[in-house]
Amino acid sequence: MGLGGCIILIAVGAILTFATDWKLDTVNVDLVGWIMMIVGIVGVFVYASIARRRRVVVPPSTTVVSEEERHGL
Repeated sequence: MGLGGCIILIAVGAILTFATDWKLDTVNVDLVGWIMMIVGIVGVFVYASIARRRRVVVPPSTTVVSEEERHGL
């Protein structure tokens, strides 16, 4: 799940929790909204940690050249 999917989960969860007043006998819509928001927030943190790990740049190792090798001695 990408960053966009996580943001959609947060938005839909917030809409279900705060903007609707549906009352269903079998499903607690507010609880479903909270769960969706929590999963979306966790997804954002996981995505951010994976993206941060991918951005680490390791500089190439350099070889040390001594003065004798440089002048061909």
